[in-house]
Amino acid sequence: MSLVEYATTDGVATLTLNNAPANCYSRDMMTELDAAILKARFDPDVHVIVVRGAGEKFFCAGADIAMLQGADPYFKYNFCLHANETLLRLEHTPKLVIAAIDGHCVGGGLEVAMACDIRIARQGRGKCGLPEVKLGVLPGTGGTQRLVRVVGKSKAIELMAVGEVFPFERAAELGLVDHLWEAESHADFHAKVLEWAGQFVPPKAASRAVGLIKRACQTGAEIAIADGLALERELQQRLFEGEDAREGLAAYNEKREPEFTGR
Repeated sequence: MSLVEYATTDGVATLTLNNAPANCYSRDMMTELDAAILKARFDPDVHVIVVRGAGEKFFCAGADIAMLQGADPYFKYNFCLHANETLLRLEHTPKLVIAAIDGHCVGGGLEVAMACDIRIARQGRGKCGLPEVKLGVLPGTGGTQRLVRVVGKSKAIELMAVGEVFPFERAAELGLVDHLWEAESHADFHAKVLEWAGQFVPPKAASRAVGLIKRACQTGAEIAIADGLALERELQQRLFEGEDAREGLAAYNEKREPEFTGR
């Protein structure tokens, strides 16, 4: 059985974390997730990536605690390093990444979700938070760094120091969740996510421009503004040299809807 199921539908690749009962990740799952991210990155027919958990109870409950308890510090360090590298690969992939959160999203599961560009949660279906302090450790898969960038320094420190776990509605108030949707079932929720993701797929959207907007923001937020502006200019020039920019400008001048190709 695959720990990360990979499927594509109409230009959207879905990566499903599948490790019952809580979709906890191990070294093997991270290795499969890493491979799935690369598969989606290299596929020119994939324009959007959706990450979700199997079943309705958990998106992901984080790292497999039993596995970590039995591991030596050398393994634990390299396990955290590989997890960091995998989520950075997801963050650096120039395609929009959506976390479809239908079930509890805690610990490392929230760290996975924060590495996605947009987070959509199913209303009333779970809680999220970074409670690692209650295990005597810190959120070690990017949580201390990404939570600060999402909610601000003082609030991030408070949430992690207390180890608070809270409903999706509170997550939406904090800005951790971008959209909170009602859905009748797990399948209905995923169908709604796929439909929403379709707006970023050609011919409706210039998906290459969407991907480079992401890259400009992800990298630009971490560097000086002059360097960020230089990056923006270079990415813009790449788009000017592509088909979609020519199509978009022509369609505007001809007063018609553009037909984008993602190139």
